[in-house]
Amino acid sequence: MSLFLGLLTVLQLVHLTRQQFPRACATAAALVPKQCCPLWEGDGTACGALSGRGSCQDVTIIDLPHGPQFPHADLDDRERWPLVFYNRTCRCAGNYMGVNCGDCKFGYFGANCAERRESIRRNILQLTPAEKNKFISYLNLAKTTISTQYVIATGTYAEMNNGTTPLFADISVYDLFVWMHYYSSRDAFLGGANNVWTAIDFAHESAGFLPWHRVFLLHWEHEIRKLTGDYNFTIPYWDWRDAPGCEVCTDELMGAGNPSKPGLLDPASIFSAWKVMCTQPGEYNRLEILCNGTSEGPIQRNPGSHDRSRVARLPTSAEVEFCLSLTEYETGPMDRTANMSFRNALEGFSNPANGIATTSQSSMHNSLHVFMNGSMSSVQGSANDPIFIIHHAFVDSIFEQWLRRHNPPRTVYPTANAPIGHNDGYYMVPFMPLFRNGDYFLSSKEFGYTYAYMLDPGQRFLQEVLNPYLDQAQQIWRWLVGAGIIGALVAAIVAAAIALVWRRQQRKKRRRASFGETQPLLQSSEEDASYQTNL
Repeated sequence: MSLFLGLLTVLQLVHLTRQQFPRACATAAALVPKQCCPLWEGDGTACGALSGRGSCQDVTIIDLPHGPQFPHADLDDRERWPLVFYNRTCRCAGNYMGVNCGDCKFGYFGANCAERRESIRRNILQLTPAEKNKFISYLNLAKTTISTQYVIATGTYAEMNNGTTPLFADISVYDLFVWMHYYSSRDAFLGGANNVWTAIDFAHESAGFLPWHRVFLLHWEHEIRKLTGDYNFTIPYWDWRDAPGCEVCTDELMGAGNPSKPGLLDPASIFSAWKVMCTQPGEYNRLEILCNGTSEGPIQRNPGSHDRSRVARLPTSAEVEFCLSLTEYETGPMDRTANMSFRNALEGFSNPANGIATTSQSSMHNSLHVFMNGSMSSVQGSANDPIFIIHHAFVDSIFEQWLRRHNPPRTVYPTANAPIGHNDGYYMVPFMPLFRNGDYFLSSKEFGYTYAYMLDPGQRFLQEVLNPYLDQAQQIWRWLVGAGIIGALVAAIVAAAIALVWRRQQRKKRRRASFGETQPLLQSSEEDASYQTNL
């Protein structure tokens, strides 16, 4: 394990990460004219224009009205994303994607992004020991590798003097995604200390919750592949239906509890050394500042010690099935008060037995966050706990089940009057490159992945039984070859010894035959009992 971690750490020197606020666009030269069209290293032109990958174009905003939940305008940098920072970005052609069109769209691979491939996300509890070690090692590598191409904003655009004084900071690959989750869900600053608007969230409590987190996971998976060079990597999921407790809270996986310090992780877990960030929203609001990536202590987690009146237990299979039976994706005000809404039921703001919104309990997705009773329980800082990844992978799989069962047309997704940031044509905050909400209201097959438990029985056997066996064999093939060679040598020696003995026996027989013996060597007589030899 330690050797594997060491080898992976070396990889950070050669594999770069791509995501929010590229360094090339975190300068006054890019911020003042509001243009983010970095060069593609393949041909040295902006957006790889010379190679036909893309071109630098104006950002087109579909500016339909949003709901009444945010009755302000032009006060928050995230409004009409990304126009406050950039109004010209790369628009990629064909299967190309990325800030500079240097990547492939999700589900495509190869130098020219022409190879179509479907990846399988598998149950973390069914991974082989080698696969579990690899996943944990990849997480730790992302946590300890500073992004060499991307940074986070530590101030608002106004605090940057409209771009003339850039305010950005380095961040690790993993913490970049922690910051993005915080930034999308943080409160809005309205001007002056403590003057904030809390009823705003660009990634939760409305229609965009599921598409936003789908893109979040796809991009996280994409970055891990590029960081490690392992393009077969997929995010595992934790199937928590009917689970009696935190099955993944072991040192082999996401970290057991510290027996002497409740609320912290066991020192035997690699995650006990991780530090969290963006977990003090009250302090940020008081000072009206952004989370700047400063360390704020270790991961906290105390599963099962939460308020039982809010979450009695983890979700059941019956509750998941009820959610899947709901035919409407979004209803009414399209927020946390929506009744009979699949999105609201799965997110956990309505009763999973009748679909009616409730404020007294948390269910489904929300219940897992509350149940963990620690870093996971704060919306803005919840991605600090790596359980976040495998939890949301399973939530995404339920979303995928609903899409396949009901096959809704794109028009089902709201085009207007959803809370700010959630309309179909709104670009997801704070992603760069840009993604529209409605574009990800599609089956996961469109983006090159599916889930193992949703495969047919034959494919499931291949993925969950045969492939892990072959993987284990691959892990020990050198030992098997060595053992085979030694076994062959031993067999050859034994065979040679047997052959030598056999040849000696044959030579003895031939000598005896050459003496011309005509009667037995031992001869008895009834009259004379003595033994005679006739040589």
